[in-house]
Amino acid sequence: MKANPILDFGIETASIGYTGHDLQRPECILAEPDGTLWSADARGGVVRIAADGSQRIVTQNRSQHFQKAATEATRYLDGTLPNGLAFARNGDFLISNFGTDCLEIMSRDGGSRVLADSIEGEPVGKVNFVLRDSQDRIWVTISTKIKNWMHALRTDLADGYLARYEAGAFRIVADGFHFTNEIRFDAREEFLYVVETTGGCITRLRIGQNGNPEEREVFGPRSLGKGAWPDGIAFDAHGNLWGTMVYSDKLFVLTPQGDLKILLDEGDAEKVDALERAFRNGQVTQDVLFATGQGIAPWMASVTFGGPDLQTVYIGSLKGSRIPYFRAPVAGLPMVHWSDNQSARTQRT
Repeated sequence: MKANPILDFGIETASIGYTGHDLQRPECILAEPDGTLWSADARGGVVRIAADGSQRIVTQNRSQHFQKAATEATRYLDGTLPNGLAFARNGDFLISNFGTDCLEIMSRDGGSRVLADSIEGEPVGKVNFVLRDSQDRIWVTISTKIKNWMHALRTDLADGYLARYEAGAFRIVADGFHFTNEIRFDAREEFLYVVETTGGCITRLRIGQNGNPEEREVFGPRSLGKGAWPDGIAFDAHGNLWGTMVYSDKLFVLTPQGDLKILLDEGDAEKVDALERAFRNGQVTQDVLFATGQGIAPWMASVTFGGPDLQTVYIGSLKGSRIPYFRAPVAGLPMVHWSDNQSARTQRT
C-alpha cells in the first residue's frame, strides 16, 4: 500500500486562497467537476460561485419561512436556514433546513417544496445534514429534538438520530446520538460515518445487506481532544477522513487506522476553554458560545474536495463571509453526484 500522503502534509496559512464574498453562513458547500461551487446561505437558498469567481444567489420561493435576523443569535434560530446540501439525481438541491426543521427540495430557479416535516406523526427535530448514496437512498441526520438547539449543547443528551427518506416519508434507522451532524460513506459504502458533535467523536455503522445500519462503534479516539466539537467530514481517495471542529476552529484528519492529526488550529484558546467549562457543566450561554469563532473560517463547519482533480479543499463556516481553500496532497473521494449525468445539470444552471 502506498504511503499515506497526509502524514507529511502541513498547511501554510499564507498559501490559503479565498473565493466568494458577502456570503451568509456558508455552512455546506457542493462542488461540481467544472469548478462551480454551491454554498448554503442564510438568506434562504444557495449561492452559485462560478469557476471565474462570479456569483449569484438563488433563494427559495417560500418567503413565508424567511424573516430577517435581528441579532446574531436569532440568525441561527429563526426563519429558513439551509444547512446541509446534496444534489438529487436530476440536479435539484436536497436541503436539510435547520430553521424550518424540514427536508426540502429546491430547483435551480428557486422553486422549493417540503419533502418531509414529520416522522412517525411527530415533529422531525433539528434537521442537520442530507446525503444521497449510489443507490439513490436519501440519508438525513437530526441533531436534537429540542427546538432551540443551543439548549442541546450538553454532555448528557443523546436524542439525535439518523433517518432515511423513503417512499415520501422519514424512517428512523439509528438513534441515541449526541447531536448528530454530518455523515459520509466510505468508498465501498460499507460503513457510514457519523459525527457526534457533543459526543466529541466520530461513530461508524456497518451497512447490512438489508441496507440498515448495524454494528455501531467509535472510529478513532473516543474524544478528539480539547475543543472536540466535530461538525463536517469528508473522505479523501486514500481513506483519510478529514473533519472540522466548529467552536474551536480546527481542521483535523483521521487516518484509516484512526490516528488523529490536527492540520489547523485557528481558535482562541482562552475562549475555547471557557466554552468547554460551560459545556461540561451544562451551562452554555449565548455569550460564551458566540465569543468563539475566528481565523480563516470562523466556526469551521465543513470540508469539501473540489476542482477538476478533486485536490482543492474548501472549508465551510457558520460565521464567515467567504470560503477559504488550499491544495491537498491527495484527491478527495468523489461524491455520488460526480458521476451523475452532467448535461442534465448544466442545462439547468
